[in-house]
Amino acid sequence: MLHRRIHMTTYNIALIGFGGVNRALAELIATKNPLWERDLGFRLNIVAVSDLYLGSVISPNGLDAKTLVEANFAKGGFGQLSGGSAEADNETIIKTAPADLIVEATFTNPKDGEPAVSHCRWALQSGKHVVTTNKGPVAIAAQELKAVAHANGVHFEYEGSVMSGTPVIRMAERTLAGAEVKGFEGILNGTSNFVLGRMEGGLDFATAVKEAQILGYAEADPTADVEGFDVRLKVVILANELLGASLKPEEVTCKGISKLSPSDIENAAAANSRWKLVGSAVRNEDGTVTGSVSPKQLPFEHPLAGVNGATNAVSLNTELLGSVTITGPGAGRIETAYALLSDIIAIHNAQATAKREAA
Repeated sequence: MLHRRIHMTTYNIALIGFGGVNRALAELIATKNPLWERDLGFRLNIVAVSDLYLGSVISPNGLDAKTLVEANFAKGGFGQLSGGSAEADNETIIKTAPADLIVEATFTNPKDGEPAVSHCRWALQSGKHVVTTNKGPVAIAAQELKAVAHANGVHFEYEGSVMSGTPVIRMAERTLAGAEVKGFEGILNGTSNFVLGRMEGGLDFATAVKEAQILGYAEADPTADVEGFDVRLKVVILANELLGASLKPEEVTCKGISKLSPSDIENAAAANSRWKLVGSAVRNEDGTVTGSVSPKQLPFEHPLAGVNGATNAVSLNTELLGSVTITGPGAGRIETAYALLSDIIAIHNAQATAKREAA
């Protein structure tokens, strides 16, 4: 009887930001490590956490994930822990924590991608891998950060930046390699999609937005969602990643859904179609790439027309397969934490391959 010898790897990780997504990752670590050891060949050990509200803590041997999740810390609460401080010191944690990998999930300014761009840069320059769900640094500084990662022999991964846990980037790049992606169109914002669905149900725009806020889909200021700014960043990420473009957000034309009236919605329904906020990009004959965000009236038979509620979808237009559509959750704590896990799996597999090749 053959026994497969499984080499077990432990990755020490530092969590930057301890809001919904990193807290959900800690929940997974508390319950799933034995499963990951068996199925994936590694376990995750949290050695540091930094959070604007809670403060920061470093513990070289590791922090208990279950305690982190269940302790109801007050403001500055990490200060009560051994190795803790009531102040968040992201820079020190990123540069000095004994971590192999930094998990970046802070609030980020969409104009310049800060503070996340600096967080990612510090980590990569320190020889630490980075996984992030942040759109800002990827849309604005992916080229630079990839170059820094390459120069330092580490990885910069960001699957969760576009469709949460739904693996659109990795699927397009790995599973559809050679299919020649020529363009894409997608529903990349669950809030605006939910609002449009409620408007189809007879609500006006303002009432539909209010309902989305009550249900927790929309922020107190829903501008980024309903005016298409969130989608624009995702279009930039996908265009640059899948079409080899080097677009900046301001180069993508952007129009939101706030001007759509109840009569626009009714007229579309009468014509067997419905409005969707569509983010798209296409490679032109001359090799340039054009991206746009705007409401479009899609016929019912269009692959994106039936995507409802907070679900996201992308239709990839390929040379060899025609249109391939990926649908899945575009939001959610656990779903986005899964994207971080999928990035860590990708890093683990790449390192295992590199070790085999070196041997």
